[in-house]
Amino acid sequence: METEDYHIVYLTPDLKRSTFEGKEMRKEVVFEHHMLIWLISGQSKITLADAVHEFKGGDIFLIPRNKLAAITTSSVQGEPYRAVAMYFTPERLKAFYKKHKPYRAPSPLDKVRVFTRHPLLESCMVSLVPYFDLTEKLPEDIAALKIEEAINILRTIDPELDGMLSSFERPGKINLGDFMGKHFMFNMSLEKFGYLTGRSLSTFNRDFRKIFNTTPQRWLTDQRLELAHFQLAEKKRKPVDVYIEAGFENLSHFSYAFKKRFGYAPSEV
Repeated sequence: METEDYHIVYLTPDLKRSTFEGKEMRKEVVFEHHMLIWLISGQSKITLADAVHEFKGGDIFLIPRNKLAAITTSSVQGEPYRAVAMYFTPERLKAFYKKHKPYRAPSPLDKVRVFTRHPLLESCMVSLVPYFDLTEKLPEDIAALKIEEAINILRTIDPELDGMLSSFERPGKINLGDFMGKHFMFNMSLEKFGYLTGRSLSTFNRDFRKIFNTTPQRWLTDQRLELAHFQLAEKKRKPVDVYIEAGFENLSHFSYAFKKRFGYAPSEV
């Protein structure tokens, strides 16, 4: 996604620089690959189902794959949001572990890790910056070397990460009720919800009906409206500040669904 204020430059499909010059932007994503991020300037808030992480310029952090998240980026005192990100795709990681034996047994760790001001990792990320000014394409062998360097540094800093990076399992079948109860406010497709719970779309729909005795669409709308009503009534927040966090794409759809459910507009709560 690019807008007038938000720009992305790709060196390769797994190396990118992001710049946002507006006041604030929020988007919901699924981190399909492990992602190492160096936040050069600005601020970033990453909201997961079980935690909220806030980062500022200079922070370096690693987000595990298959995580649903809402990301809020913002400028700070005239300084735009700028970040360099490195994706660790299965192809890159499998190539690495063909040459290097893991320190630990594969383990799907799922916590965000922070490595701010670590000299090895910081120098690795800083070294990428000049490449974004190239007029020609970055040679693939150089990109591979930089990603391999980052993996080597991470597994040296924290051997537990080696177990995570060397794990290539797809999400296993997990408790659907628990997962949906924690993630209903993320505006994702049913296919994505199914994948993250270890199910095909048809199995997801079937299991969902067994547990909740209704369709996923109807249940998601009800849960999101209840959350929005709570935020409006108990937290005294405004509709414009609530609808996105509750999982609605736009204010008009939220207002229509809210009034249909409760009999009055969000502004009347």
